[in-house]
Amino acid sequence: MAQDIVPIELGLPQGDVVTLWAPRWREDGEEWEAFLGHEEDLYAFADTARLAAFVRTDIEHDLADHPAWHVVPALSVAELAPDEDHQYDLVGVPELVAEEPDTWVLSELADIVAMVRSLADVCELEQVLEILDSATGFGLLSQGTLPFSGRDGAIVWTELAEVVAEKWDVVLDAIDAVVTEPDVDPVALAAAQTELAELEAQLADESVEADEADEIDESDAESDPEAESDDAESESEAVEPLPSVAAEEVEDEPVGFWAEVGIDPIKIITADAEVYTMRCYLDDEPLFLGSDGKIDVFRSPKALARYIADAGADEEGNDLAQVITWQEVLTAAIDGTLTIEVDPGNTYVLPGIADDISDGPDTVDPSQLELAVELLTDAADWAGDDSVNSALAQSESLGWLVSFVLRPDPSRLAPSAPFDKEETAWKALVDKFDERLRKH
Repeated sequence: MAQDIVPIELGLPQGDVVTLWAPRWREDGEEWEAFLGHEEDLYAFADTARLAAFVRTDIEHDLADHPAWHVVPALSVAELAPDEDHQYDLVGVPELVAEEPDTWVLSELADIVAMVRSLADVCELEQVLEILDSATGFGLLSQGTLPFSGRDGAIVWTELAEVVAEKWDVVLDAIDAVVTEPDVDPVALAAAQTELAELEAQLADESVEADEADEIDESDAESDPEAESDDAESESEAVEPLPSVAAEEVEDEPVGFWAEVGIDPIKIITADAEVYTMRCYLDDEPLFLGSDGKIDVFRSPKALARYIADAGADEEGNDLAQVITWQEVLTAAIDGTLTIEVDPGNTYVLPGIADDISDGPDTVDPSQLELAVELLTDAADWAGDDSVNSALAQSESLGWLVSFVLRPDPSRLAPSAPFDKEETAWKALVDKFDERLRKH
């Protein structure tokens, strides 16, 4: 299957360089992954203008046979500029591992390490692969904070940090050694540099116009005596009572039972049922009503409330029992005052997404997909299953399509049809999630 060709930026010892990456695609029954280059050289450029000049004129490189290559030479300089999601600061990894392993640090590090592994695989950098395999933490980054929590997690993180401190220079040197900037056609380069300069000037003008508009608005407000007079009169009429009344209203506004306990009832619509369960986040990690990776779900809110009253105190059969506010939920269920109300943002509709994916990203509802991804990811993370994170990684065809839908960027190449592989991968994730449901 034809996959995108993606502009990327690599932060290397020689400086920031731009190149092109073709995530895994399938052709003639085999999977491939490639970068812009030729034989043992990885082609990278000091700026986007040089990259544009090269792809518009040179035909001898490893991406020339890629099914989507015919689109690339027609791209503008702006379209060849890497977006923020595809900028990988390899030089900054030692500083990154010096931080605490929170969600943001681990997410950024996971993206960088995945790219380094791809570079090592394609460029046959065996020494780099050995380094990435020498600490288990490198393979756990995509799972988030859970593998790095507690005493055992701290040991895993320390081991990873020690490998970076001792051997990351070897990784950088190995990648730096295969990077080369080929000569480009001077005429094409001059045209691309002009295009880049015009783009930068346009962006600068738009920024100046926005600043000037803000200054005019502020100046008008300051220099209009009538406006000042009106403001003064309004202030004198408003006096003290209004702020205090507003404050009282905010303080008296009911928060709601579920917001107070920090646990959410959720509704899940599957292919054959509409079910209800509960979920919360403890230290940013998802917890579901259930145990041993099985989520307890019920056909109606009343059935869910009855179950909580009958069996909700069983800590061994309910991971939510470890939440300190669970006792409040249990008490309300036992005395019959518990009302299961599902917020619209906690309603997950799974049917139809696979069919939409098969028709291409333009037919997929981003809101429905985003909620579904949230649910599947939370359930898998809770169960200690990395299959969802792996399938949704941007290096995978499904992950690339999902990323394209959820984070649209006009400078990115759209995923290419057919989408059979992505549809199959999504169905597999949904089927595995459905198997995780313990239906009552």
